[in-house]
Amino acid sequence: MRIAAAQLTCVPADVGANTARAAALAERAREAGAELVVFPELALTGYETQALAADPSLWLAGPDDARLDALRATGTAVAVNAAVRTDGPLPAIATLVYGADGAHVAAYAKQHLYGHEQGVFAAGGQDGHVELGGIRFSIGICFDNHFPQLAERAAAAGCRVHLASSLYGTGDGVAERAAVHPRIAQEHGLYVVLANHVGPAGPWTGCGRAAVWAPGGALLAEADDRTPSFALADVPA
Repeated sequence: MRIAAAQLTCVPADVGANTARAAALAERAREAGAELVVFPELALTGYETQALAADPSLWLAGPDDARLDALRATGTAVAVNAAVRTDGPLPAIATLVYGADGAHVAAYAKQHLYGHEQGVFAAGGQDGHVELGGIRFSIGICFDNHFPQLAERAAAAGCRVHLASSLYGTGDGVAERAAVHPRIAQEHGLYVVLANHVGPAGPWTGCGRAAVWAPGGALLAEADDRTPSFALADVPA
């Protein structure tokens, strides 16, 4: 399977504009042969926690929210991250996975909320694993990936590819990004697909460098640090 790790520059708190940007990037990736496109954390709003706390209309109602229709119609499987309603008063930071036919196949809510995310979002309580094209995937969202138990459980469950939807900024985020994900690949024998923001992202500036690492930690593909684009790599079935 050819997988694209995407990086976006988001329009702050504009679900429609960001869905259109994500769909256009997914179509470009599909034309390049991608069968799955992975997007960064809170790709549909940008990392706008204050706006998300103040305006529930920015939350997706669920996997069938009509605002995702354009993204689901791109002809490639996608893993897209957004604020999604829960049964409680707070939304989750959740990755929704859709097949190439647009059908919803999995959802995962971020378990490890980072600092100021607490009180704005509800933490998830279950790991996210999904099978596409005969390959078993695990899902982690940004700070989740700093907890090795997540990848350890994924490997034990037979997952081969770890999908990381994240926001790493310039400054300290550059070193974190470069340390955390190759280590997951090395220590747990997983392919690791990192999607990231590039450019303004709430209080940060995304450092880009969306990438894919092979089991063992070798870098297979990496995007630049300035352009909305994607990194492409093949994962054997």
